[in-house]
Amino acid sequence: MNYALQTLWHERSRFLPGILAVAFSAVLIALQCGLLLGLFSITSIPIDHTRADVWVGSPKVLSVDLGRPIPIAFMSRVAGDPRVQEVEAYFQAFASWTRPDGGSDLCVVIGCDLNDSSMGAVSELTPEMRVLLTQPGSIIVDEGEFDRLGVKGLNDKAEINRQTVRIVGLVKGMRSLAGAYVFCSRETARNLLRPVMPSDHTTYYLLKCKKPEDAAGLAADLQKQYPEDMAVFTSRDFSLHSQLHWLMKTKAGIAIGYAAILGLLVGMVVTSQTLYAATTASAREYAILLALGIPRWRISGTVLVQSFWVGIIGVIVAYPTVNGLSALAALGGVNVLLPWWLLAGAAGVTMFMAMFSGMLALRSVRQIEPMTLLR
Repeated sequence: MNYALQTLWHERSRFLPGILAVAFSAVLIALQCGLLLGLFSITSIPIDHTRADVWVGSPKVLSVDLGRPIPIAFMSRVAGDPRVQEVEAYFQAFASWTRPDGGSDLCVVIGCDLNDSSMGAVSELTPEMRVLLTQPGSIIVDEGEFDRLGVKGLNDKAEINRQTVRIVGLVKGMRSLAGAYVFCSRETARNLLRPVMPSDHTTYYLLKCKKPEDAAGLAADLQKQYPEDMAVFTSRDFSLHSQLHWLMKTKAGIAIGYAAILGLLVGMVVTSQTLYAATTASAREYAILLALGIPRWRISGTVLVQSFWVGIIGVIVAYPTVNGLSALAALGGVNVLLPWWLLAGAAGVTMFMAMFSGMLALRSVRQIEPMTLLR
């Protein structure tokens, strides 16, 4: 171990390209996967930022933003279960947004209860905002959607499905992929969605369980009991279900994964060649060790230890780089999620790459013979 580290430090100029290649691979893997997680977390914002334990929607619903109307009469089916504490109707549907300049775009109208115990109100809606939303035709949007919606700020007016609405509040971090989220009261949503939503229908039922641990069993039982009439998910399952739909629909995951694999392969080739070149350059020193009776397996172990430390140093260099790039992306409004398990996975894959590169470099050790000292 000491000999390997001393050699690594003494010949640091030789090993530096390998360390940078390892760091590059770790950065690319973590950043690409974090970008993917951040991108598709947007699609499940209405689920992840609310308090419901179980979501009940139309049969075979593909994503939270693609729910179809279901009869309000179905509420009695779910409310009668002894495990259910509360049921809340929730509106969400695409609508046509007409900008003040006459242009149009898609938006996603979200209507829910506005009381303190509301399950459908996103956590970003403050009590003051909820009071403002009780006014008919009042809405709240994300301030990052101004360009898309063609508005400039508070009290601006526009039209949704040919009905006038007024912006009474702004939130942050609630941008959408398909259409801007428009938050409003349930009554306002019912009025705005009248062209696409029958008066006796809603989009989802949100359920609060008396015991949160009953959510999975309740969802499974309701799904089994009413397979043709509704789709039932726990909040966590519905969030994942929505994200996977967008992942498969857009194929973005395949493109990002391809880029990450490409970075891994580039890093592996560069690291392998760096270690091979460093081992070959040290052939005379290794030949002396062999002549002194040092077993070849000890020399091979030295090469592998060097590979290990190249990987460790590369990962150490990569982590602050990833966090810095993530912060830089956040300034541009791009959300990059870096949970601990993602960083640990990227480090594990990178270390495997470094060790595999070291094993490839061992082929030069097998070619070293003490006889080379006589040449």
